[in-house]
Amino acid sequence: MNTQLVKLEKNDHIAIVTIDNPPLNVLSGQVTSELKAVFDDIASDNDIVVAILTGAGSRAFMAGADIKEFPQSIGKAGMKDRVLEQHAVFNQIDFLPKPTIAVLNGLTFGGGCELAITCDIRIAEEHAQLGLPEIKLGIFPGGGGTQRLPRIVGEAKAKELMFVGDPISAHEAVKLGLVNKVVATGQGMNAALAMAKKISGYSLQALSRIKKAVDEGTNMEFHAGIEREAELFGEVFLTEDVKEGVSAFIEKREPVFAHK
Repeated sequence: MNTQLVKLEKNDHIAIVTIDNPPLNVLSGQVTSELKAVFDDIASDNDIVVAILTGAGSRAFMAGADIKEFPQSIGKAGMKDRVLEQHAVFNQIDFLPKPTIAVLNGLTFGGGCELAITCDIRIAEEHAQLGLPEIKLGIFPGGGGTQRLPRIVGEAKAKELMFVGDPISAHEAVKLGLVNKVVATGQGMNAALAMAKKISGYSLQALSRIKKAVDEGTNMEFHAGIEREAELFGEVFLTEDVKEGVSAFIEKREPVFAHK
């Protein structure tokens, strides 16, 4: 029986997902399938408002794909279908209707970097390094990197990172907007939990619509995006949470949202 490689912990409306595939938490087929199962669980659990994703230990968030699995695919047809199966899991995380925070606690390379950028927010410990070194293997980022990275750092910088293949530091990544903040080594989870606790006290109905408006609107013409925002804003005014939020403000008390 295989050892479980993706661990899920739930506490106070927060899910913590830890990839534990030593020594460097690489993205094997088993890790991929377990990530799917874990995020299915998180999506369906109405008590969970925020998910945190990290790697076990302090050496790596995820140091890329499991290259030992590559030879079985070389020279064979049908690679596109296998890649799309991987994309389905990454898309599932990207479009989870709840905020996600990645804690980058070490090497974040290749598929690990692509996994990190499926999350809404990235907190990097100062010893973390990020990069897409696939070009050095004669391949290229096939886990959504060519699509997500330019949307975050711009086309020219994304091409440079993928053409050259060299890693960048956490501090350089924050300047590019690739990570949201850099914290001291060992403090990534504390920083993520502090942020998650604040977010988890808010309305999931509102949070999910913020995410949907941004994700969908980014790929729309501006006026279509504004119209989509207006639709979602109208929806949130039909929820119990908006009644609670407005009442609490008028009554000068903290709101207690239903998280459903």
